[in-house]
Amino acid sequence: MADAAIGPKESLSSWWKVAAIVTMAAGFAILILLTVKAYQNAPPIPDKFVDPAGPVVFTADDVIAGQQVFLKHGLMDNGTIWGHGGYLGPDFSAQSLHILALDLADRIAHERLSRGYPDLTPEEKAAVDGAVALDLKANRYDTASGTLVLATGVAESFNGLVKYWTRYFDGPERNGGLTRETVSDSRELRQLTAFFAWTAWASAAMRPGASHSYTNNFPYEPLAGNTPTAGALIYSALSLVFLLGGTAAVLLAFGKFDYLGWHRRAAVAARAAVLPVSDAQRATLKFMAIAALLFFGQTLIGGGVAHYRADPGSFYGIDLARLLPSNLLRTWHLQLAILWIATAYVVGALFVAGTLGRSEPTGQQRATHLLFAAIVVVAVGSLLGEWAGLLQWLGDAWFWFGNQGWEYLEIGRFWQVLLAIGLVFWFGLLWRAVAPAWHDAERRSLITFFLIAAAAIPVFYLPALFFDGSTHYTVADTWRFWIIHLWVEGFFELFVTVIVAIIFHWLGLVERTTALRVIYLDVILIFGGGLIGTGHHWYFTGQTELNMALSATFSALEVVPLTLLTLDAADFITVTRGEAGAPFRHKWTFYFLMAVGFWNFTGAGVFGFLINMPIVSYFEAGTNLTPNHGHAAMMGVFGMLGVALMVFVLRETVQDSLWTRLEKYVRCGFWGLDIGLAMMILFSLFPSGVLQVRDVLQNGYWHARSLDYLSGELPRLLEWLRLPGDLVFIFLGALPILIAVGLGYFSLWSERPQAGATRPVRAG
Repeated sequence: MADAAIGPKESLSSWWKVAAIVTMAAGFAILILLTVKAYQNAPPIPDKFVDPAGPVVFTADDVIAGQQVFLKHGLMDNGTIWGHGGYLGPDFSAQSLHILALDLADRIAHERLSRGYPDLTPEEKAAVDGAVALDLKANRYDTASGTLVLATGVAESFNGLVKYWTRYFDGPERNGGLTRETVSDSRELRQLTAFFAWTAWASAAMRPGASHSYTNNFPYEPLAGNTPTAGALIYSALSLVFLLGGTAAVLLAFGKFDYLGWHRRAAVAARAAVLPVSDAQRATLKFMAIAALLFFGQTLIGGGVAHYRADPGSFYGIDLARLLPSNLLRTWHLQLAILWIATAYVVGALFVAGTLGRSEPTGQQRATHLLFAAIVVVAVGSLLGEWAGLLQWLGDAWFWFGNQGWEYLEIGRFWQVLLAIGLVFWFGLLWRAVAPAWHDAERRSLITFFLIAAAAIPVFYLPALFFDGSTHYTVADTWRFWIIHLWVEGFFELFVTVIVAIIFHWLGLVERTTALRVIYLDVILIFGGGLIGTGHHWYFTGQTELNMALSATFSALEVVPLTLLTLDAADFITVTRGEAGAPFRHKWTFYFLMAVGFWNFTGAGVFGFLINMPIVSYFEAGTNLTPNHGHAAMMGVFGMLGVALMVFVLRETVQDSLWTRLEKYVRCGFWGLDIGLAMMILFSLFPSGVLQVRDVLQNGYWHARSLDYLSGELPRLLEWLRLPGDLVFIFLGALPILIAVGLGYFSLWSERPQAGATRPVRAG
């Protein structure tokens, strides 16, 4: 039954609340269990790594210090460990494992056949390969003494490995655009190699009581005996069962209960649903101007990162790596994305809070200005700190004021703490804004959801403070994805759903019960798979097959709510259509929201499910299929949501006469962003990702991530083919949006309209 027929006094069944609470409780219980298991089952770091003859090669202290060298020099934004990190350089663990395996193969070949490994016949190589795999798979770690006896000759191979990584850091043409001699201190080089060697050992050595390594046999390296596990195949098949079963169940529900989804309120015309704009709300437009500027800067820097993949040695003849190395640009690219999108969401919430409260608390405008200053300080300070940190200008203060080194969480701990404080202050502003309306029964339920969703933002950012540079890599990566997946893809998504539902209700487009029902449905569907599905990032980072079994199946359910977006498309268009042919005031805001639906299904649904299957992830992690999904999902979903909020605040803030001039820039930005993003994916990211996975299957994971592969003719051509899409995205997408928001902001200085002068209030 549609909302129009039910009427505005319809109340929701209490089962919606029960279902949401049960879903969240069960999901968090299992996610916490997996996190505890990460501590218990993380690959051990032996106290001593010794040669069979007795000498100590390196120690646990060397491994931990090497991890800190890895982070201090921003190497996670150059290459990867166990598939996680940047894609400009190699997978350090896979490359180290391959070098150690080749050295061992050559040694065995000389001992048994008196010839080098390359000179053997295929039959002889097969016999040697089997011996290498047996040697590397043997787990010689003695837990009682804390000693690991390495394979014969590994001590000598370790010294060769140190020399290999020393040469790697010589120049940008060899390492994907790092500064020359990025790591040059001999002690740091040895510690860094110890860290890489430990990750290589954990990749191959059998986990006690299991038939595979600590990393579930990742990376793919047949010479070391690393091939897909039975679990990777079985749980991939089961994930398809969950996907089909979940989709069928939800389609059945949508077919049986036709009130699910967006349904338009027939009683009120959308064009009359306009409210006054307070001074505090108008002050939020400068936030959006900063967000648009950060967005434009991010796109330019993203083009620079892409150039480093196409031509790492120079930037059209300029030695760009000397001052702006590739790992710095990638750090800025990721951090700017987080900063501008989070700013857009924060500001959108402030604007909506003012509308919910319908009155401006004393001092709210000044507090908003203070928050703006804080955001500018954190943004500028953290970006400059990351630059100084990676160029090693901060000494031992690199972790606090420079670059922590963890991908997506590079921001220095000092700036991170300030950001957390700023989020708490922001929540206080929201509380003050909506408090006057708390006793209004009509608005109380929406306000409650609004505050809960907003409170989750600072609360679920706290895991970023639970680890540092010395934390075990498996444990740190577990908490890291509590932020990357759970915070960004979970609670930010819920938060935006709540904001969109409130805006729809505020504009008179849907009933309150419809808005609440959509929010509850969002909680059940997104968190039903999304909480446990966080573990699909942990398949190969030191967790057991228990994580793979649970996260593979439940992450498949994340596709179900995205599929529903295609069913909701017709209702969504109907909801936002003006009446009697009249133009809808927020036409372009909801065009961007419809783009979110498309990219959510395509980027997060199709491309996300493709790489989330364990058997696919095993071969693809760290290839271009990952940024293919990342760009389509991060920009296509969260970025488009951010721009939608920019356009919404801009439309509500500026005068109608100015909007008619700004609309052309918004229109251009909409098509430029969508077409440019599609070009990036279709011309470059997706085909290059498929080609790279093919090379993994043919030559091993190490080879597909090496400079030898990336410098090949076809991979390099596909990198250059990203240029047209980048240009469209930057200059026909991000730049027009910046112009529109910038002109809108500067207009406030000249016009200074009276609050509510042209804003009729919607009845009721």
